[in-house]
Amino acid sequence: MAKTGKQYKAAYEKVDQEKYYEPREALALAKELAFTKFDGSVEVHLRTGLDPRQADQQIRDVVVLPNGLGKTVRVLVFAQGEGAQLAREAGADIVADDDEWIAKIQAGFTDFDVAISTPDMMGKAGRLGRVLGPRGLMPNPKAGTVVQAEDLPRTINEAKAGRVEYRLDKTANIHVPIGKVSFELDKLYENMAALMDAIRKSRPAAAKGSFIRKITVATTMGPGIKVDSAAAQSMKVTE
Repeated sequence: MAKTGKQYKAAYEKVDQEKYYEPREALALAKELAFTKFDGSVEVHLRTGLDPRQADQQIRDVVVLPNGLGKTVRVLVFAQGEGAQLAREAGADIVADDDEWIAKIQAGFTDFDVAISTPDMMGKAGRLGRVLGPRGLMPNPKAGTVVQAEDLPRTINEAKAGRVEYRLDKTANIHVPIGKVSFELDKLYENMAALMDAIRKSRPAAAKGSFIRKITVATTMGPGIKVDSAAAQSMKVTE
């Protein structure tokens, strides 16, 4: 732990705490200062001006990152009949189409990253809220994870390609991974640009005043790097 403390301190001291970095500069610095032995994640943290207590100021949506997240995504699908067949053909890792799977999940099985359901299976999937809810795995129409059977192939492919859900938490913040430290800078930039574009479009109509108040980029266990908010909100994937 002491070693980690020294490494963190050394990285922290290389960040100008008074400066708001341009997005590309912030990402480059985050990569440079990453010190974990494993390939850590790069995350974007946004402080909003929203009031999480107000139902009309909630944000919950998804974004497909053009360069993925750099990890294998295991997808479970609640479906039956034709939907189950379509899910298997589309590459779902697990198809929960019977009571045996429901019981297994109820007992605590959560060895998957994304759960998708067809509407006719939500009655059964809904009973698993105590297991799936706290882990952010409960299928939800707002997050695009409750879909008709014919939309399963597209949704499964997007999930495996780098489809990320983001949502406003109780402290008015949004935390989203955008890739790995090992990613090329351009790929991290493109992923962040796609995220910022999606969040701009997610602004609730009831939002008042400043929507995005603060943006920080950080790697796993690394120091936060403040990003120029205006520059981040004008990022474009094609840049």
